[in-house]
Amino acid sequence: MAEEIELKLALPEAAQRGFLRHPVLRQASHKQACRLTNLYYDTPKLELRARGIALRLRAQGRFWLQSVKCAGTRAGGLSARPEWETPYGGQFDFDAIDDAQVRDWLTRPKISGRIAPVFETHFQRIAWAFEPVRGTRIELALDRGWIAAAGRREAISEVEIELIEGDPGQLFAFALALAQRAPLAPAPLSKAERGYRLFLQQPETAVRAAPIPLAETDSPLGALRAIALGCVDHLQRNHEGALRTDDPEYIHQMRVALRRLRAALRLFAPRLPEAFVAGLLPALRELMGMLGTARDCDVLQTEIVDPVLRALPGEPRLSALAGVIAERRCATRHNALRLLRSPHYGELMIEVLAQVHGLTATPGAEAAATPVALPDYAADRLRRLRRKTLALAVAARSEDPAALHALRIGIKRLRYALEFFAPLAGPKPTRKLLDRLTELQDTLGQINDLANAGALLTDCAGTAPPLREAVTLIAGWHGPRHQKLLAAVPQGLERLDKLRLPKFRRCNTAATSPG
Repeated sequence: MAEEIELKLALPEAAQRGFLRHPVLRQASHKQACRLTNLYYDTPKLELRARGIALRLRAQGRFWLQSVKCAGTRAGGLSARPEWETPYGGQFDFDAIDDAQVRDWLTRPKISGRIAPVFETHFQRIAWAFEPVRGTRIELALDRGWIAAAGRREAISEVEIELIEGDPGQLFAFALALAQRAPLAPAPLSKAERGYRLFLQQPETAVRAAPIPLAETDSPLGALRAIALGCVDHLQRNHEGALRTDDPEYIHQMRVALRRLRAALRLFAPRLPEAFVAGLLPALRELMGMLGTARDCDVLQTEIVDPVLRALPGEPRLSALAGVIAERRCATRHNALRLLRSPHYGELMIEVLAQVHGLTATPGAEAAATPVALPDYAADRLRRLRRKTLALAVAARSEDPAALHALRIGIKRLRYALEFFAPLAGPKPTRKLLDRLTELQDTLGQINDLANAGALLTDCAGTAPPLREAVTLIAGWHGPRHQKLLAAVPQGLERLDKLRLPKFRRCNTAATSPG
């Protein structure tokens, strides 16, 4: 069995010619090109997919190669998974699989007897071989072609960087060198995942954060690595939709993913090297600010102005102000998309993956010298966040928007931490607490949106009297809702004070390694 470690990067089709002129490619020791046809197989009920197994036949000249890949670790475009390849002689042969459980399951008659083609891929691959340092070999491949399933097609334009031998850190260094001059960004979906999506005719929608599995035997740095990779995966699964559609939910989910990543870095900061957090947070803050500006304009138009326009359709002052807001929204979205398409964005994402991977790959990376079990660390951090949140609740006043905003941020960080650590307690013990926190956060979020809207509307109106009158109309229309939201805050704070943190399962031995 071989373990495949690779980084998959999306490349815009328009950037392919420029990529082929990249100076790094001149350093290759070998280059070859070929056309590849791949057939992917499964049962009618897609049982291989449900089990995390990919079965593929690949044409190689007049011969076919059988590949079996199992679910390993995959997040944010980085994957490591077991793989078995054997020549195909006209029927599937699983004897070479040295994992008895996988082999026995595939050879069961009700599985092997019902395997059939599900989708196919056709693409041209140009591959380059590199040896960046002695003992490390890397293969770079540019794939251009298409995926076909259920009568539909989807383009393939991606770069794969596979570690053949050596230090995985060199894989990231190589990727960063490429990303400095090409708009490459981590691609979270494999060709197989995209093929299944086409086969199932699943509509493309924005992706929400998925639960991140943790175990009580994980170290704090191991937990951070899993959480951070999950956040990057969440971010990247919305990247393509943000570029190709006008649906504002994609940018919103990207912003949520960045918030969760920044919250995770703060949550684990006591166990991290100081330079690690200091190096990543400013760059993430810049991206967060650009997406946040676009999101604020989306909220201003869809949740603040549009309801009033529907209620007062014949009001010319509202229509005029809505036009100014639409122009600003278009401009902020353009700026956000320009950043998301730039090499700088992809370089940042690869740098995040490299830094996170390096934490657990380097002995002694954990800043704190004393080993600590993850359940103990989780309980301590949640107690601190709860105390801070309750202190913010005591200071909160309905007439003080800044204090309510600070409380909302505190609740959000506590909620994210609970979501991260929920697997250590089980989902049910944390569900009630998360529901209450989410309810209060949503209330405070709507209050904050209305407070921000006032400043944004005034700025859009400028000095034009009709537009300023439109601002007054909007404020008056939302006034009753604002008062109702403020009235709900005291009860929410009372419930917050009564909520208790979940108890975490304890492992028999404390964590003794940093990664």
